[in-house]
Amino acid sequence: MKPNKFQQSIAATGTAAGHMISDFGTRNIARIVAGANPDFVMIDMEHTGFDTERIADLCAWFRATDIAPMVRVPQGLYHFCARTLDAGALGIMVANVETPEQAKKIVNACKYAPLGHRGVALGGAHNDFIMPNPAEYFAYANTNTTVVCMIESPIGVANVDAIAATPGVDVVWVGHFDLTQAMGIPAQFQHPDFLSAMHAVTAAARRHGKQAGIQPTRVEDARQWREIGFNVLSWSIDYAVYRTALVSGVNEIRNILKG
Repeated sequence: MKPNKFQQSIAATGTAAGHMISDFGTRNIARIVAGANPDFVMIDMEHTGFDTERIADLCAWFRATDIAPMVRVPQGLYHFCARTLDAGALGIMVANVETPEQAKKIVNACKYAPLGHRGVALGGAHNDFIMPNPAEYFAYANTNTTVVCMIESPIGVANVDAIAATPGVDVVWVGHFDLTQAMGIPAQFQHPDFLSAMHAVTAAARRHGKQAGIQPTRVEDARQWREIGFNVLSWSIDYAVYRTALVSGVNEIRNILKG
């Protein structure tokens, strides 16, 4: 099983840096992203048209780099989680986890016994088509597979301590737009209630030895959220990075053309 660069970075530095793939599901995106040297990518199935086959392609392409491919599945259902891991993903993200019971079901789908109930298929894409030693593989896979629970509602915030305490959960991750919308303060990222929720999430992660993640699109947000205690930062999303760079470049060209 491919080593998980996300886990390696956490162990070495206590932090991890990533990027989200949402629209650029192309054969060369893995090599392009590898030029930026992130620890992980989060491939999004929740808000995209990516199907199971495209996810398998992306996982294969990213597995040809040292980047850890993770996938945000549409729901925390067994067939999404287990099949995606069997396709070669090294982590699963599930949106809007609100209770430790939900978190446990996600862990059950992602981790092998005794930690979970993931079904066994050996020697496929997740094993690079090499038959592993089963006992050694199950133990390694349970530590090498990352489970990310998104906190996106006031209920999730209220239960974040119990979610973070769930064995097998590795990361609690704030979906900041969803959370502020659910709180009735959409996109008000300096609102005291939102900042209080952010501190609650990072405090729960620290108490239980878990990681706290979030995805900024502005450097100033990244700095502030790092100060609050987030140690996993995923920089923006593919189409936003492209759009921002293109707008800047086209505007510069127009200025040059004007003389």
